[in-house]
Amino acid sequence: MNKPDEVYFFGTCLIDLLYPRAGLCAMRLLAREGIRVLYPQGQTCCGQPAYNSGFRDEARTVAASQLDALPADIPVIVPSASCAGMFRVHYPQLFAGTENEARALALAGRVYELTEFLIRVLDFAPEDLGPPIDVALHNSCSARRELGVAAAALDLLARLANVRTLEPDHAYECCGFGGTFSVKEPEISAAMAADKVAAIAATGASLLVSQDSGCLMNLEGTFRRRNGGPEVKHIAELLWDRTNGD
Repeated sequence: MNKPDEVYFFGTCLIDLLYPRAGLCAMRLLAREGIRVLYPQGQTCCGQPAYNSGFRDEARTVAASQLDALPADIPVIVPSASCAGMFRVHYPQLFAGTENEARALALAGRVYELTEFLIRVLDFAPEDLGPPIDVALHNSCSARRELGVAAAALDLLARLANVRTLEPDHAYECCGFGGTFSVKEPEISAAMAADKVAAIAATGASLLVSQDSGCLMNLEGTFRRRNGGPEVKHIAELLWDRTNGD
């Protein structure tokens, strides 16, 4: 598609509550490209926690509110592959055979994960204004498997002239968060996170980035319990910080 004049921005729960700067940086990146960014005040959760826990009726109620909040036929940019996957993959399943099926299908067809949109639609390639840095990238399971957009984050980092991207060992493995999985299976989740942070630390990178705040929250918390680790940022923050010049 061609660059749109305006887009919706879906903030996600974790960015709203824990990583608000990531959301602001993402919106600033889009606005700097000449796109009007709309942030509907009626948006809430995408419904994924209830959906993944088997509460389909409750998830459908929450999801229907997002259909109401994002009605116009314009792209919806989501700074989370997990939430974008809920919209694109699971909304059509959730609303199949209901009065909202057509609206769910229409919404699914205009949802973009942020890095995917920056690469595929905007061909985003600004000048890198930052000093040389080694960055470890964690691509979320949703980006790799559900949406198939993991290459977009790697491409974005490769376009930053002074950024060297380091891929940890076992990069394709889950960080252990998995949303409600980390609550239902805390011991397994913690063991997976410990393996992941050990691999990230072994790269020697001074910064860890991802396109999913859930992964960042899990990994950052694990690093803190280990008394240290790299700085942690959403990829939108890194892109803004290195290309805005302030």
